[in-house]
Amino acid sequence: MKNKKQYFGTDGIRGTVNSPPMTPMLAMQLGMAAGQYFKRRGDHRHSVVIGKDTRLSGYMIETALVSGFTAVGMDVFQFGPIPTPAVAQLTRSLRADLGVMITASHNPYYDNGIKLFGPDGFKLSDIAETKIEALMQKQADIMLAEPHRLGRATRIDDAQARYVEIAKATFPRDMTLSGLRIVVDCANGAAYKVGPTAFWELGAEVIDIHTEPDGFNINQECGATDAASLAAKVLETRADIGIAFDGDADRLIIVDERGKIIDGDQILALIASEWASAGKLRGKKVVATVMSNLMLEQFLHTKGLGLERTDVGDRYVVERMRELDANLGGEQSGHIVLSDFATTGDGLIAAFQLLAILKQKDRLVSESCKVFEPAPQRTENLAVSNGSAVLASESVRKAVLNAENELGKNGRILVRASGTEPVIRLMAEGDKKACEKAINIVSTAIRQHSP
Repeated sequence: MKNKKQYFGTDGIRGTVNSPPMTPMLAMQLGMAAGQYFKRRGDHRHSVVIGKDTRLSGYMIETALVSGFTAVGMDVFQFGPIPTPAVAQLTRSLRADLGVMITASHNPYYDNGIKLFGPDGFKLSDIAETKIEALMQKQADIMLAEPHRLGRATRIDDAQARYVEIAKATFPRDMTLSGLRIVVDCANGAAYKVGPTAFWELGAEVIDIHTEPDGFNINQECGATDAASLAAKVLETRADIGIAFDGDADRLIIVDERGKIIDGDQILALIASEWASAGKLRGKKVVATVMSNLMLEQFLHTKGLGLERTDVGDRYVVERMRELDANLGGEQSGHIVLSDFATTGDGLIAAFQLLAILKQKDRLVSESCKVFEPAPQRTENLAVSNGSAVLASESVRKAVLNAENELGKNGRILVRASGTEPVIRLMAEGDKKACEKAINIVSTAIRQHSP
């Protein structure tokens, strides 16, 4: 049972900028509360690292967080624009008490969010987030530092270079990317510098696109959520592969040499198969979410491997991986978690592991990465402000049951309120026509209940 939280969703705190909860006032309160919480770790000089993506609002949120942390006596190290997984890695590397990433991931520029990482580089547990929220709501329990114990804020200029070296170290030392022409789409986001640099330093010919952030164009018709321009560039330049990151670069999508999109399920299947053959897949299990395709599960079974499913969200994938001591997990959306190398989804490291396999195979990407034929899926997102209440209504529950009957035993439908956006997400899987009818049944009921 997960604790009920007011501010934290499935991936930190997120919302429209300057509307609750994503206001500078709340960010400062969060800084004070999280600082107070983590100062309980001991009597040492406490520190926090902060990274951000390229949204204009990142400067405002960062300044508010710095005020909160320094007010309770925590030193702050500011990285500037850098991927979310870099914050997780460098929290451990710099022996910080806490890591903070300011990002709304794949959301448009007018949203922003705050993700927290513990000193071990893992996202905070529900329990820790609940305790921090309690401090935010009871400011009287916050102990402001005496003037001589205020925290200091320092900018770390080489954070991006440090992360590139950490990521490159996961690539086989006896191998380079020489001979590969790679189009890299950085979504005008956090990877706009580290992405092209890392691939080039390993020997690839790099064609980078969407690497000119202006504060507003993050994820705008680009990146892992919109790979059309990447596919076009791959075809135009006759590249071997296209790689798209999302706004904070904790996930990726691949485009093969024919311009066809390869999602996270296919990437998981390929890495699982190769790692299992090499004896590197621990527990003969892969962890994925309820969104992953049924055919992924069947493919893994043909290889003698199991699939463990979790709620949507890479944090839940990671939690289950730790419970099972598994080293491979992820989401269809492109979060790939490789716990031998990282504590969270890492688009760059996942790309390196995939490219290492492709170099060993020495085959076209289209021949290697289409591992299984996916079952038809139909998805739809409906803008709804009160998702949980809508889903609890009798009319919507009846519609879901009718949709399940329409799909039968060989299909399924998932209906859930998003933990990161004010939408209800629908996914039907099975016979193509039945999927369309099932989605229409449920979406109609939702629209009628919440016009």
